[in-house]
Amino acid sequence: MKRIAIGIQYDGASWQGWQTQPHGNTVQDRLQAALREFGQRDILVHCAGRTDAGVHALEQVAHFDTDLERPMQSWVRGVNTYLPPSIAISWAHPVGTAAEDGFHARFSAVARTYHYYLYNNPVRSPLLRGRAGWVFRQLDTEAMHRAAQHLIGDHDFSAFRAAECQALSPVRTMEAIRITRSGDLLRVSLTANAFLHHMVRNIVGSLVYVGTGNRPESWIAELLAGRDRRQAAPTFMPDGLYLAKIEYDPIWNLPQPAIATPIPFS
Repeated sequence: MKRIAIGIQYDGASWQGWQTQPHGNTVQDRLQAALREFGQRDILVHCAGRTDAGVHALEQVAHFDTDLERPMQSWVRGVNTYLPPSIAISWAHPVGTAAEDGFHARFSAVARTYHYYLYNNPVRSPLLRGRAGWVFRQLDTEAMHRAAQHLIGDHDFSAFRAAECQALSPVRTMEAIRITRSGDLLRVSLTANAFLHHMVRNIVGSLVYVGTGNRPESWIAELLAGRDRRQAAPTFMPDGLYLAKIEYDPIWNLPQPAIATPIPFS
């Protein structure tokens, strides 16, 4: 059995997340249905990181095993024929066989990057509905950026973990957080070895509290040390969240493009 890695983009607004569900309205369900149409057999797909309902992917990475002989470009163009406009495979690449110590979309990943886009204007934008979060109060970008730096390093992120999170440990390594602004748009970029359930949206919600002046910059450090989810801000809306990049060891030679920008941002 050959193992093939694929890169996938999707607009998550119309899907109930990545992971398969009985109702079938998920990205995984729709992708596997397209693979079944293309290959005329069931093909199980494993992803690098599950995304929630309403969350988008600039590049999700997944893999599947198959004995079908097809050119890599056929796995892109052929399967895309059976996918809706909101989902597309952007590349396919062979990564050896289905050996236990071989490539795995999730377990071979060394880092993940998420972008969260915030529209900061007194009036909501219908053109950004489902594509960016909205905050009508003026945000202090620099204060948010400084506060976010408290999260860099190895930490217990229990304060930013969903109650239903199934991860065995709340400890993660946050490699970088950068908050930038272009006009009325803010982008919060976070890179870590892995993320907990709702971790990004919970961090963004707390940083918004800092940006509006409701909390001091030091509050983020206090939340981290307190490890109490109840003390942090509510989970922020999923609209502006994008899985942007999954990083792997260069030995896999994956044809990953540079991180795309879904919204014009200079």
